[in-house]
Amino acid sequence: MPSTPFDEYVAARGMGLLRFAYLLTGDHHLAEDILQEALAKLHGRWSRLADTDQLTAYVRKAILRQYLTWRRRRSSGETPSELSLDFSAPGSDHAEALAERDSLWHALAGLPRQQRAAVVLRFYEDLDDDEIARLLKCSVPTVRSHISRGLARLRDSVHTVRGEAR
Repeated sequence: MPSTPFDEYVAARGMGLLRFAYLLTGDHHLAEDILQEALAKLHGRWSRLADTDQLTAYVRKAILRQYLTWRRRRSSGETPSELSLDFSAPGSDHAEALAERDSLWHALAGLPRQQRAAVVLRFYEDLDDDEIARLLKCSVPTVRSHISRGLARLRDSVHTVRGEAR
């Protein structure tokens, strides 16, 4: 069966989109679900979308919207317990690095959905304030506030794990 432009796009960009969804959700399975739902919604409109210059940005926006919608309807209190990213410094104590990473991950997972999305969009997607504001449908000062507050909570979490006074 010949592949379609949609299939080719997903094959080429799928892992990057999955990483983006994972950073938003903190859960690999949920990231897959959100990505799948977003792509399923876009599939029917693909012939109109495939010609746009900003296709990947459009798909990321669909993933972000799916994530924000999921967070609104989530009723369970589950939190992710693992992170596959390694934030440890070379030569540091492995157990200490794992504790710090776990704490950072839980802090990221505990951020309100808008703060978490703003932090991920800034530091993973490397978007500027204007683009984040457009995606989150809020003002630029609100984006800056989300990022500032989110980073403060993440810093406090790291200092708590290290036993440092703030």
